[in-house]
Amino acid sequence: MAERKPIESWLTDMDGVLIHEGVPIPGADAFIKRLRETGKPFLVLTNNSIYTARDLHARLARMGLDVPVENIWTSALATAQFLDDQRPGGTAYVIGEAGLTTALHDIGYVLTDHDPDYVVLGETRTYSFEALTKAIRLINAGARFIGTNPDETGPSAEGPLPATGSVAALITKATGKEPYFAGKPNPLMMRTGLNAIGAHSETSAMIGDRMDTDVLAGLEAGMETFLVLTGLTSPEGIDRYPFRPSTVVDSIADLVDRI
Repeated sequence: MAERKPIESWLTDMDGVLIHEGVPIPGADAFIKRLRETGKPFLVLTNNSIYTARDLHARLARMGLDVPVENIWTSALATAQFLDDQRPGGTAYVIGEAGLTTALHDIGYVLTDHDPDYVVLGETRTYSFEALTKAIRLINAGARFIGTNPDETGPSAEGPLPATGSVAALITKATGKEPYFAGKPNPLMMRTGLNAIGAHSETSAMIGDRMDTDVLAGLEAGMETFLVLTGLTSPEGIDRYPFRPSTVVDSIADLVDRI
């Protein structure tokens, strides 16, 4: 097996790697600080499409993590990039929050429920029966079905919440149409992110806490992968998968000296 090239660029998941339930994970501040001091290209990624990059910058800043807006990459931004490449200046019926609608407005998309090119499903805390019915009818009428990410549940203080993947399954059951998901584990999200910072997969690493999204996406994009054990994956859980990360570490603190 060929030896990998030195890591010049870093991509890292946010929840479970840098923060957990609104609190920074020890070592996260040192990791971000080291990246900024060295000037190495990096991105903080999230499959959550609710927030804009500016919202997340402010949220992280309140926790003491100084991540510039241009170093944040969301599934909403990846979805918008995909649609801009596929059908520039198109139209979409959107179920989602500001993170998604802003990303689509920024690429010049018109949001409409009248014969749209796409139905785009993202994260929201207020999925309505009316909106889902409208999405189903538009897809049945010919609109193409796009999802920001396939996560089936999302975290909350009260417990798991249904997320984009679960709601997409409902729409698929009603229409017979599967969505195209732009977010992790689709390596498209990695590749568009790498392009955004001028990085190459051969000299980049992906850090995550989930085998089925973070590690898989990094692996399929040709990147070195690091799994941290501060999130959803336990050491015992790794062997359930037919693939492995390049390296397993206890937390982000163990990677500060790798930069």
